[in-house]
Amino acid sequence: MPETLPELPATVRHIVLRRRPAGVPTSDCFDLVETAMPVPGDGQMLVRMRVGSVDPAIRGFLDDRRSYLPPVALGAPITGMALGEVVASRHDDWPVGTLLRVLGTWSDHFVIGPDALGLERVSPQPGVPLRAYMGALGPVGLTAWVGLVAVGLAQAGQTVLVSAAAGATGSTVVQLARALGCRVVGLAGGPEKAALVRHIGAAAAIDHRCTPEALGQALDAAAPQGFDVYFDNVGGPLLDAVLPRMREGGRIALCGMIAQYNDADHPHGVTQLWQLVVKRLTMRGFLTYDHADRLAQAQATLDELHRSGQLVPLENVHHGFESLPGAFIALMQGQTIGKTLVEV
Repeated sequence: MPETLPELPATVRHIVLRRRPAGVPTSDCFDLVETAMPVPGDGQMLVRMRVGSVDPAIRGFLDDRRSYLPPVALGAPITGMALGEVVASRHDDWPVGTLLRVLGTWSDHFVIGPDALGLERVSPQPGVPLRAYMGALGPVGLTAWVGLVAVGLAQAGQTVLVSAAAGATGSTVVQLARALGCRVVGLAGGPEKAALVRHIGAAAAIDHRCTPEALGQALDAAAPQGFDVYFDNVGGPLLDAVLPRMREGGRIALCGMIAQYNDADHPHGVTQLWQLVVKRLTMRGFLTYDHADRLAQAQATLDELHRSGQLVPLENVHHGFESLPGAFIALMQGQTIGKTLVEV
């Protein structure tokens, strides 16, 4: 084993699933436990978490139902993206000291192999905080770029609508679309978030916490000719309201469905799907790593926009491994702005 192993703690901490949440998760859904420090086998690496990513998608993994990843078992560590550092390695291509992103677990140390989902090297630029590579310069930014460019096919001069526009992915999409030369309209929950969306470059921002009639009027006023692209993080009634207001040939990129994450047993029945035929729309769900062949292009774009000041990460940062559950609960309660991160 590498010489660094004896210097490691004897135990590893995990945030595990104590019980499955009903609705918004609460603190009693999680436990902090310790186990013996794992030892990597042949071809494996031991990774120390440096930054934990707190994402709405985690909520879907906590239910005992099929998703694009298996559900978290009771008593098992929570599944989540992390930025980590290799602290012991039995793989020549991943030496000690390598920084990486990967779909790991809420464990302060965990073992992975080279086939781990989402595994990527991270090469921080001078002066850029490491946490940015789990946000707008990392999975969040890559997701925003893939949905907007590869799926939404957004082009300069078009009108782009973004839901959850004050959130991690939405706020990045707003800035990317503006840099692309699009006119951007953002949907956000509350006047404070709407003001922030305007501040980061949206031509108009709509507080969606209003009556359906008022929402429709606001959408019509913001884009009388309709929307070319809708980047949807929310689903539910918002998607229903937007469908009739798409332009012919419009594209809808389905990134998330946060409107139903806390109540997956009672999904909203979309009533306006006929508009897909009327407007000849394309509506497509996507996962970022299905577009692996374009991620280098996406990363280069994100880095350049950040250097030029056209992409400013919005973050809310928590500190300490044990703060992961509380950060996640606040996210699922709709209390956050920007990307929720935990520096360990």
